[in-house]
Amino acid sequence: MNLFASESEVLAPLMSGWFLEHAWLIPVVPAIAFALIILVGKRLPMKGSELGVLSMFSSLVLAAGAGYQWIQRTNSATEEQFVEPVIKSWSWWQSGGFNFGIGQHIDGLSVLVLIVVAFISTLVQIYSLEYLRGDRRYTHFFAALTLFSGGMLTMVLADNMILFLLGWEIMGLCSFMLIGHWWEDDANSKAALKAFFTVRTGDAGLLVGITMLYFSANDWTQEHLGVSGFSIRGISAWALSGEPNSTVITIAAVALFIACIGKSGQFPLHTWLPDAMAGPTPVSSLLHSSTMVVAGVYLVARLYPVFFVGLDILGSGGNLIMVIGAITIVISAALAFVQNDIKRVLAYSTVSQLGYMMLGLGAGAWMPAVFHIFTHAFFKACLFLGAGSISHSASHHSFDMKRDMGGLRKVMPITFVTWIISTLALCGVFPFSGFFSKDEIIDNVGHNGYTNFMIIGLIGAFMTAAYMTRATYLTFFGEPRGASAGQMVHDSHDLHDTHATHDTHATHVADDSHDSGEAHGPHESGLLITVPLMILSVLALGSGFLNATPFGESWERMKLWVEPRHSEFAPELHHAPFMWSKASLSLVIVFAGIAVSWLISSRLFTKRDPRLVGLTQRVKLLGLGHKFLVNKYYLDALYEKVIVRSIAYPIASAAYWFNQNILDGILHGLANSTRKLSGWVYKNIDQRVVDGTVNNSATFTKSVGAAAQPTQSGKVSQYGALLFSAAAVAALVLVIINT
Repeated sequence: MNLFASESEVLAPLMSGWFLEHAWLIPVVPAIAFALIILVGKRLPMKGSELGVLSMFSSLVLAAGAGYQWIQRTNSATEEQFVEPVIKSWSWWQSGGFNFGIGQHIDGLSVLVLIVVAFISTLVQIYSLEYLRGDRRYTHFFAALTLFSGGMLTMVLADNMILFLLGWEIMGLCSFMLIGHWWEDDANSKAALKAFFTVRTGDAGLLVGITMLYFSANDWTQEHLGVSGFSIRGISAWALSGEPNSTVITIAAVALFIACIGKSGQFPLHTWLPDAMAGPTPVSSLLHSSTMVVAGVYLVARLYPVFFVGLDILGSGGNLIMVIGAITIVISAALAFVQNDIKRVLAYSTVSQLGYMMLGLGAGAWMPAVFHIFTHAFFKACLFLGAGSISHSASHHSFDMKRDMGGLRKVMPITFVTWIISTLALCGVFPFSGFFSKDEIIDNVGHNGYTNFMIIGLIGAFMTAAYMTRATYLTFFGEPRGASAGQMVHDSHDLHDTHATHDTHATHVADDSHDSGEAHGPHESGLLITVPLMILSVLALGSGFLNATPFGESWERMKLWVEPRHSEFAPELHHAPFMWSKASLSLVIVFAGIAVSWLISSRLFTKRDPRLVGLTQRVKLLGLGHKFLVNKYYLDALYEKVIVRSIAYPIASAAYWFNQNILDGILHGLANSTRKLSGWVYKNIDQRVVDGTVNNSATFTKSVGAAAQPTQSGKVSQYGALLFSAAAVAALVLVIINT
């Protein structure tokens, strides 16, 4: 062994691909941390939170190493060369001839999402150290948060659909625990259950799709690739081989997309996502930026060949993915206009942006949609954490913009600047990151011949700019109102993150400065909150330059690193050439949305223009429209009072009848039979046999005692006579025996 090896010799194994070969460690680390937090977390100095932060930072280092080595591979490959993914698989378990494997599939897409998830999760964990300090379930929060990220990392890394399903369901379970973290409040419990059951509804499609793909593709994948029909790579190659039956692959693609609709909050299963704001703000940030809701988009991108062939992407007239994405963009943006809760505005914004991602994937704009996953993660995480900063330090834990905010830009300069940067990125303003991803989606949709869908994308851009301007004005401009003006808040008024009612922050010591908004008025948050905001805002500003198509091919680094090229495992796609004329149109629309919304907001909320105040009450049609939006298109009423009632109530009634008449009848019959049998046993066995034997023995003993009683007279002469008689009888017996 060479003890004096050079630094290059020591680093050579790492640089040659160690991180890529051992990428499976990325989800394993948080899984181990979760177990340790549950077992010993409460006995640690930081109640287990240090294990969560350390595990996510370790996963980030491993993911960054894998990303660096993947970039090296792609940079060294020629333009015509296909860069092979790093796939490793081990046998997990076998049952009935089925071999279920466990392994990793590392390519540009998985590396990109791994880095984003690990990075956002690390910042959210650090942010939570301050935000959740003193919470009664502090340890369990970090355990669930760590496992939540681990589930997403497992799903992204999976080389087969069974492992993919495992990570998918781990996230579903953890989201239920995190959304309902403050379950003492009935609204939080209901929100957690609503999210769980709605997503489970979509998950039925995932099970159907996986099953169909396995039985359809297994023979082909075994013969041509030597892999199981659960293999993601095998399924992708099979889908593009021309082998699949068109009906089968179409049904499988639709079934899988139903799961994506549920997980990614697409119409009509989007209703759970805004209610998920009941969870702590760090959960909202992580769930809405890079995990959980992105899982559905990732599934479409990961199995894109199945959707490309099954739903005839790039065919004439559009497809299911585009239609659902377009509807989702508009309806969710419209709902954001009538929200007073700042987190709900951001929630509907997330739904809308997910619609853009789906629209891009449905239109063949795979790379812009994937890039939008990347940029959206940073500015949306920053916006949610910014909302938490406002609630934490300025509005007495309220999220009501109209009631408890206003004028906060003066007292929260860091939060304000980071919010503005992220808002401009969300709106797609040049040169912020959202411009380079969302504008590319819209441009490619039009380039591929879907002009009507491109117009819907532009309308969505106008609406995004308008509702975010409204939220920004209500929060940071105008006169301070309610808690931001120093007034105490005595009711929850739809406060989904109210510490006073949902956790034990009141148990903090009196001089705990992080929760002293009541004593010192609105103020800027501490470094544990503002540093993550600053980091995310920098990325919201600059991350778009990693694929800056306006500046030429040399700037399109993400395309080089992520998009598969010349591969039998991915369809051939073409990109729209960038044109400033199209981009300028989009920017004009965005600035128009900002200007119109700012003008209306200032006239309505500050100047109280009588022509605008009460307009929905004066104009009947506007009032009906406003009511329609406030009631969220009555979809909740449809689901809960019509669909669930029509399905659940008959099932419940039938189950009750079955319980009362069948199960209870059987039980009552058995009880009556048992009662009669026990009566017969008591009368005949217990009383006559058992008690009879005992009673007869007692009677016999009593008779013997009565007969023997005269011999116990107490007279010595009588005892002597008895002894003499007994001796005589004994002597007589001996004489007779010995004769």
